[in-house]
Amino acid sequence: MKTNIALIGFMGTGKSAIGRTLAAKLGWKFVEMDRLIEEMAGKSIPQIFEQDGEIGFRELEIEIAKRVAQSRRQVIACGGGMVLNKINVDRLRETSWMVYLETSPEKILKRTSSGITERPLLNVPDPAQRIQELLDFRKPFYERSADITIDTSRFSINKIADLIISRLKEDEGFNL
Repeated sequence: MKTNIALIGFMGTGKSAIGRTLAAKLGWKFVEMDRLIEEMAGKSIPQIFEQDGEIGFRELEIEIAKRVAQSRRQVIACGGGMVLNKINVDRLRETSWMVYLETSPEKILKRTSSGITERPLLNVPDPAQRIQELLDFRKPFYERSADITIDTSRFSINKIADLIISRLKEDEGFNL
């Protein structure tokens, strides 16, 4: 039975900000997978990528996805690449409505530009080109994993949280 909401999508689409607001509206716990990975590893995401590589990071992500899927009544902000591993998606789908948050590459660049050093995958000479390449590759994974899709480019965080609740009630028989 589904008792969680998992927010998936590329970095900068609003998973954390919207997730906090959505959790508050529902009276549920907010969980950020990347923060749990950092706690488990005892180091930051950039340090994990630097010392253990992306493979090391993805191994930690599998363990965290397994843990969060076992809890109830939580809004989960998933890491942007979480959907690349079918194991993670399958585990979360068992207990979570999967909500794909999307926005334009331009908005992503604007929203992430102040924290490029915190985002190892964008710490490259041309972040705009890298965003487009990653989006092109990941979009089918996001779409396949999603129960519903919400464009976060036009509305306030509060409005998007309300929109998610109403869409889940319509499409997925969501009950509080």
